[in-house]
Amino acid sequence: MFQAVGRGALTLAASQPELPGIDDFMPPEILFQGTPFAMNRIIFVRFIAMVVILLGLGITAARAKLIPSRWQSLIEVLLDFVRNSVVYEVMGELRGKRYVPMITTIFLTVMVFNLCGIVPGLNIAATATITMPLVFALWAFFQYMITGIREQGVGKYLKQELFPAGVPWPLYIILTPIQLLELVVIKPASLTIRLFANMIAGHLLVAISLAFAQFYIIEASNHLLALAGVGWFALGFALTAFEMFVAALQAYIFAILTTVYINQSYPEED
Repeated sequence: MFQAVGRGALTLAASQPELPGIDDFMPPEILFQGTPFAMNRIIFVRFIAMVVILLGLGITAARAKLIPSRWQSLIEVLLDFVRNSVVYEVMGELRGKRYVPMITTIFLTVMVFNLCGIVPGLNIAATATITMPLVFALWAFFQYMITGIREQGVGKYLKQELFPAGVPWPLYIILTPIQLLELVVIKPASLTIRLFANMIAGHLLVAISLAFAQFYIIEASNHLLALAGVGWFALGFALTAFEMFVAALQAYIFAILTTVYINQSYPEED
């Protein structure tokens, strides 16, 4: 009897599905497998997006005319928007000139990387893993630290950030660790998680809607279920259009928050 129970337990254990690991959520390697230069689909999409950005801007600059074409006008509108409505609006022209190239690079790169999620054949945002948002967030982190140290010196900058003026000194025991946490963790994490979470959530919603549409339209034999599949397809199409808006919005939010954080590193004006 014990042997039978043992065999039954082994059979039950063998029939249990394996729990998914972190590798199951990552696309498989498609190029240079097994080498330090191995690339999965997300990394490949990033390279494609980078080439598109460089070629698009490079060709536009090389063929720029006094009377711009429609494409040149679109690029100029985007560049003017970042310069005037993001950088100069937050920092002013005097401070902002130094940071226009950085913020423009962040805005355009994040927007194009996000839009890869709705491009047929790519179908995944290049920011859909936490690595890329973290790289941009660390760039912003080091930039506002460098700005604060350059403008105020190490001691004065840390004093301004960790010991805000006008606070009774006993409260610094509680306030200073919170300020330090905000400076080195919360600000970079807010940039990283906001971008990553929004893009992966949008991708999953579109994928789920289209997967349900395929199942109900193709697999199901019931006409009512097929009609439900049409509804899922319409929802997937609407979410795709909404994801385009979210892609641009997240690029704007990332750019303007980076600008705000850098501006906060300047000394307070009396």
